[in-house]
Amino acid sequence: MLVEPSQMQAKIIRKCCDEVGLTRVEQVGSMAEALAAVRRVRPDVVLSALYLPDGSGTRLVEALRAEPLWESVAFILISSETSPRALDAVRQTGVCSILPKPFTANQLALALNATVDYLTPNYSFDNAFDLEAVRVLLVDDSPNARKFMRRVLENLGIQHIVEAGDGKEGAAILDGTMVDLIVTDYNMPEMDGREFVEYVRNQSWQRTVPILMVTSESNEGRLAAVEEAGVSGICDKPFEPSVVRGLLGRMLGG
Repeated sequence: MLVEPSQMQAKIIRKCCDEVGLTRVEQVGSMAEALAAVRRVRPDVVLSALYLPDGSGTRLVEALRAEPLWESVAFILISSETSPRALDAVRQTGVCSILPKPFTANQLALALNATVDYLTPNYSFDNAFDLEAVRVLLVDDSPNARKFMRRVLENLGIQHIVEAGDGKEGAAILDGTMVDLIVTDYNMPEMDGREFVEYVRNQSWQRTVPILMVTSESNEGRLAAVEEAGVSGICDKPFEPSVVRGLLGRMLGG
């Protein structure tokens, strides 16, 4: 489903869809039309503009995530917006990708490949590590972001996942539960990602556990502070399953 109020922009996007072989596309122009269409025929993927006449792409994906029948529908945002503040809210909803306007057919193909990875389990792992035995602590204050990351991890074959809503809750869980990997957000209340990493490395009895930071943070100074605190890897939010697979192979293999 393509949600785009501009007929000109929709025509350009449809052309890119045709080039990558995406031919079964239903086009609507508003949030209300999109929700009505989803009720009629549940789509596999929604491609949506950020600014809609009766809402926004952020509100649309939040509405989808609030319904159990639609919460796993893949969502790709298409926007010329570059403001981190404007994009951060939609990053927290569990979108699969954010495409800039204008974009090429190749960029669309990459976003769709990441979406297929999100929709499809892939247990082929280059590393000999037994992922079924891996215990993961997932820390993020956004329930929708946790659902997205949990599905990506489960698609890789990870079965044992414990969730926390912020660093303080994560620290409490870590005190009584042994884990093999921590996946955490940066911007959180109570105890943010940097403070949580510092707690793990300096106060926890599990000081050497690998930590993957998944964040929309773009401030280089803050990211440098996180690296200095002792993260094992950093990747963008939304994260691509293929990137996570590579990072996990490196961290767990080491």
